[in-house]
Amino acid sequence: MLSDLRNSTSRHSPGCVTGESWMCPVIQRKIDRLRNGGAPRVLDLFAGCGGISLGFKTAGYELRAAIEMDPVAAASHARNFYPELEGDAGQRHARSRDIVKTEPRPFMLEMGCPEPEEAIDVIVGGPPCQAFARVGRAKLREVAEHPHAFIKDPRSDLYLRYLEFIKQLRPVALLVENVPDVLNHGGHNIYEEICEVLEDLGYTCGYTLLNSVHYGVPEMRERAFLIGYAAGIADEIRFPEPTRRHELPRGYEGSRQVALKYLPENGNGKLSLLDNKSRFLPTPEGGPDLPPAVTAREALQDLPTITDHLRGKLKKGPRRFDTLLPYDDSRPISEYGRLMRSWPGFGNNRGILDHVIRFLPRDYAIFARMRPGDQYPEAHRHAIALFNEKLAALQAKGLAPAKNSKEYRQLWKDTVPPYDPDKFPNKWRKMEADCPARTLMAHLGKDSYSHIHYDSRQARTISVREAARLQSFPDGFVFVGPMNPGFRQIGNAVPPLMAKALAEIMLTTLRG
Repeated sequence: MLSDLRNSTSRHSPGCVTGESWMCPVIQRKIDRLRNGGAPRVLDLFAGCGGISLGFKTAGYELRAAIEMDPVAAASHARNFYPELEGDAGQRHARSRDIVKTEPRPFMLEMGCPEPEEAIDVIVGGPPCQAFARVGRAKLREVAEHPHAFIKDPRSDLYLRYLEFIKQLRPVALLVENVPDVLNHGGHNIYEEICEVLEDLGYTCGYTLLNSVHYGVPEMRERAFLIGYAAGIADEIRFPEPTRRHELPRGYEGSRQVALKYLPENGNGKLSLLDNKSRFLPTPEGGPDLPPAVTAREALQDLPTITDHLRGKLKKGPRRFDTLLPYDDSRPISEYGRLMRSWPGFGNNRGILDHVIRFLPRDYAIFARMRPGDQYPEAHRHAIALFNEKLAALQAKGLAPAKNSKEYRQLWKDTVPPYDPDKFPNKWRKMEADCPARTLMAHLGKDSYSHIHYDSRQARTISVREAARLQSFPDGFVFVGPMNPGFRQIGNAVPPLMAKALAEIMLTTLRG
């Protein structure tokens, strides 16, 4: 499939010669326009709710269009980036689209661009990461009962559609984002393959691993980023220098080494980061003089407290974003909190609508007893202690159920979570107030136990808005709800502050 892309002609871009993009009149016109001060025009593929879009828009880019398959995420994207459009124009941007069935030229024509090849300067996006992530692989193994079933996942071929959009629309720059395991997919390196094709199309490219916590995001989120430029724009690829310092936990470094296992081989058949064949670039390192990472407390402390669930006022059912919680001006606010309220174009001084949490009555008492950093084995021990306390209280009243009776089993079920602590040690985690959060995952849409609030007095998992804060989405950014899709959109997104850092260094390069 990659060879088909590599060997096909550039019939969609008149005057362009594959491998010689600096001679392409379309490319040259775009470069001239940018270097005369024009705003780079962006197409966001696999856009989700718009984490990359927001970062690039904030850095001064013009967002032309986006493609997203999830109807709820597509609606969120349109609502935030095209709020002024109504009727058919608004619906075109809000419509969910399958990129496999969406051809570049007709799509750009539909978006109001009569000359598709002239319309886009930068293409950005992250093909769905589930096919590359080890979590997705394990699930596929379970379903297919085959150790290499994940290679057959059609989602892993979606990056080929990304390359087709590059080939037809001839951007002067591009950004690809994915999980680190994209560098180690079934024993080969997807980003190296992408770079080979891009170089044949006339692009200079390179990739690296970056963690969002080093760029002002209060979350440790490791991702692989690939940047490419049309030949003649840049002789080398640069990635943004860190603005914050934080020593990553041991598990993050282990994941990085697994991802880097399949960098290209050198002449001796050994893997090497310094091999000239590899387009991998060392991760930029910050110095000790940088300010420390933004912590969970700095990110969340000014948001209203939530305690209704502890007084029986929260009921089971859908959580919709229809109740405004005003800001409490008596609560302390950090520099980060002020940024979240005053982000250009997404300011908010009223309050928040999506500060909603899950209904988990069995677990509130466990959350309250957990210490910062505790995971599921500790939570399970707290739950057993609570069960024994309840049993003792009933015994003191002469009401204790007989062991293994129906009432005994029901009391256990109402108190102790059913998961084996040896099999699910990382299923729960209580956040540490004075550290950045661990990675927010897409499964936030199913449960939030990975991010239990650090404040034991609130004894709960994080809210949708708190998840957005940890991902660096400003308070004026609207998620089309209800709660579960809101969590999922946030967990799938690229943190906007991370995207902004990449957009800024790319803009510096594009300006020459």
